Amino acid sequence: MRSAFALLLLPIVPLIQASAPVPTPVAQASVQDAALLEFLDQAFDAQMSLSPETQTQLGFKTSYDRLDDYTDAAAVRARDLAEQQLKDMRARFQPERLGQSARVSYRLFEYEVMRGRDAFQFRKLRFPVSTNGSPAGEIPVLLINNHKVDTVEDAQAYIARLRDTERVMRETAALMREQAAAGIIPNKVNFAPARADARKVITGAPFDNGPDSTLMADFRKKVDALNAPAATKETLLSDARAALTGPFRHGYDMLVAALDEIEPKSKGNFGAWSLPNGAAYYADRLKSSTTTNLTADEIHQLGLRQVAAIRQEMGAIKQEVGFKGTLEQFFDHIRTDPKFKYPNTEAGREEYLRDARAVIASVMAVAPRYFRTLPKAPLEVRAVEKWREGTAPTAFYNPPSADGSRPGIYYVNLVDMNQTQKVQVAGIAAHEGAPGHHFQIARQQELTGIPKFRKFGGYGAYTEGWGLYSERLANEMGVYKDPYARLGMLSLQVWRAIRLVLDTGIHSKRWTREQAIAYFKSNSSISDTDIAREVDRYFNWPGQATSYMVGQLRIAALRARAEKALGPRFDIRDFHEAVLSQGALPLDVLEEQVDRYITAQRR
Repeated sequence: MRSAFALLLLPIVPLIQASAPVPTPVAQASVQDAALLEFLDQAFDAQMSLSPETQTQLGFKTSYDRLDDYTDAAAVRARDLAEQQLKDMRARFQPERLGQSARVSYRLFEYEVMRGRDAFQFRKLRFPVSTNGSPAGEIPVLLINNHKVDTVEDAQAYIARLRDTERVMRETAALMREQAAAGIIPNKVNFAPARADARKVITGAPFDNGPDSTLMADFRKKVDALNAPAATKETLLSDARAALTGPFRHGYDMLVAALDEIEPKSKGNFGAWSLPNGAAYYADRLKSSTTTNLTADEIHQLGLRQVAAIRQEMGAIKQEVGFKGTLEQFFDHIRTDPKFKYPNTEAGREEYLRDARAVIASVMAVAPRYFRTLPKAPLEVRAVEKWREGTAPTAFYNPPSADGSRPGIYYVNLVDMNQTQKVQVAGIAAHEGAPGHHFQIARQQELTGIPKFRKFGGYGAYTEGWGLYSERLANEMGVYKDPYARLGMLSLQVWRAIRLVLDTGIHSKRWTREQAIAYFKSNSSISDTDIAREVDRYFNWPGQATSYMVGQLRIAALRARAEKALGPRFDIRDFHEAVLSQGALPLDVLEEQVDRYITAQRR
């Protein structure tokens, strides 16, 4: 996502506690609430109009023949629009005259713009091409997964986007060169994977004499399904081939040329501290990722404590299964014993997907005992496409479209089944699928009475905190059928605790890549491939990795508070409704929400 909508999605710092509102007549508040909702939705639509890709991701066909503007001028336009919208909102509405939910919306919009304002100065420190992805992978994903072809016009818009890719790559290459001239050079680990994934996209027909390339195969399948004359279909296919071999291919060549040109300037792998004004940049990223004012040192110490605590839990399972040896030896046993692996074949990949789907089904069967409301959108489990395995994360979730026509998708990267562990299947499915991201994000998009920016936005600490909380919740729900599955869950928990240590270690304490990998391996059973992929992700995405455990600990603490306060009146379904019913919130606003629920239950 680019443009102003990306600004709206930036997590925010803790909100200043609002002063006690002046009592307002319900009717007056209702009128003001409705007016604010309309204003904020119009603001969202204006922001979204700057991002054709976001419109498509949400399931709309507006601006269907264009891709985003990747220039800095576009970022400035988005910032200016958001600032004007904030000014207009403050002029038109007074928080004390709003109802409770509307006051929250006012606060969130206000602070999101302010958070974006603070972060704006650092916008050129982020690498547009890295192991975390690039337009070379994101554009094919958009076209294949999100660009529906229901009419000839839709197909022509697809072709227009193939042509427009050249402009995007030119803009991206120009930004990379501008960054390099200012000493902002990607780490060495980025170049080979980014180049390899880009080249996979331009492999196959019509680029060479092989079978259809991924995009050509997708376009052919969509055109074949059209209700159109054969001659029209052939014209569309011919135009697509010309777009792919012409401007599309030229764009990819430009991006690869920029990578080739800049790579010799990369001297190694360094954290944010090495960038211009890097310490301030990292502090800003921590605020955005955690929605707290925790410092790097505080987060580092929190991580060390959590790693130690979870190691004790894993040690108990080691004893339970009767393993003789140290915990580190137990980790190696899990990594290397063939009984914990799937065959490194297509059949092995299908077996993994079947097992993950079975986990999701088991959650769905018992979910009504733990949740008042479940999302209506279906959930699918898919393997990451071959052409983006090198830069895709281990696992991730894609939300449904706004209109419900596209399901929520839990993606898993099955690039090397030798590095994929059976013990982690259930825990990952719980986090990325159900009861994790799907139960929160899809449910959020289905909420009524809140503005669009809250339906489709989010805060890392809340969203990822819920995903991590869901891993332990799945244990209560009976998802883990044996001690090894529980060990797999704990290996994912310690993974996120390790992130607190490594993210701050890399970006604040100047840890090396080798130092980070060694710490990771000594405290986790995770495979070597996943460890390397994860560490590279942390180098390229300062602060983001800290959101998970910080969020989970807050949610768990709020649950403990509710259980203690309510005693026998505590109902897990009501607690989860309190957490999920207003969508994603900064952690301090979530705390206010849970406190209101506790007060209401006490009456």
